[in-house]
Amino acid sequence: MEILKCEGVKKVYGSGENQVTALNGIDLSVSRGEFVAIVGASGSGKSTLLHILGSVERPTEGKVMIDGTDLSRLNQTEAAIFRRRKVGLIYQFYNLIPTLTVRKNILMPLTLDRKKPNQEYFEKVVNSLGIAEKLDALPNQLSGGQQQRAAIARSLIYRPALLLADEPTGNLDQKNSREIIDMLKLSNRNLDQTILLITHDEKVALEAERIITVEDGRIISDQRRR
Repeated sequence: MEILKCEGVKKVYGSGENQVTALNGIDLSVSRGEFVAIVGASGSGKSTLLHILGSVERPTEGKVMIDGTDLSRLNQTEAAIFRRRKVGLIYQFYNLIPTLTVRKNILMPLTLDRKKPNQEYFEKVVNSLGIAEKLDALPNQLSGGQQQRAAIARSLIYRPALLLADEPTGNLDQKNSREIIDMLKLSNRNLDQTILLITHDEKVALEAERIITVEDGRIISDQRRR
């Protein structure tokens, strides 16, 4: 089942002599349960694509459908709600709230909607990510790898249609990077989570089942590894 579809997505910044085309006609389809890596050099357009898929930015032209919703039809408030409920976002800087415990950070998307968590699912996520014993700790009491695990748990708590990971291992050493990639693969396999991973690291990209290469705002390669 198709979970994501991009048709002719174009993104232009500025105007006149200062105009920059970050994306230039992106066509992309991702099925539910896929683990896809998007790679490209700095300035290739991969991060712009992620921001558009996360409804943080709007394309200048084209159409983006996620789980049957046309993002172009959403206003700013609707886009924020859709992002919270349907798109999990993981960044290399964690973005945890320092004054809240790990538990409260993880549950924040549900708290904003005044919803109670499914306790069984919550326990499955934190146990799978190995942070069940850190739920009452503050972020500054965790290692970098543990903070990233908490960020992953927060992104999964709403059971999003799509999980977008932007250089999730960028601030981690080799050991913690390996663990985080293993966690993403685990959520893909055990929770049937659809994942798009943005990375410049070829070794990280090779962990995905499909690798899409972006150059100068265009997809130049789309390879399935298995």
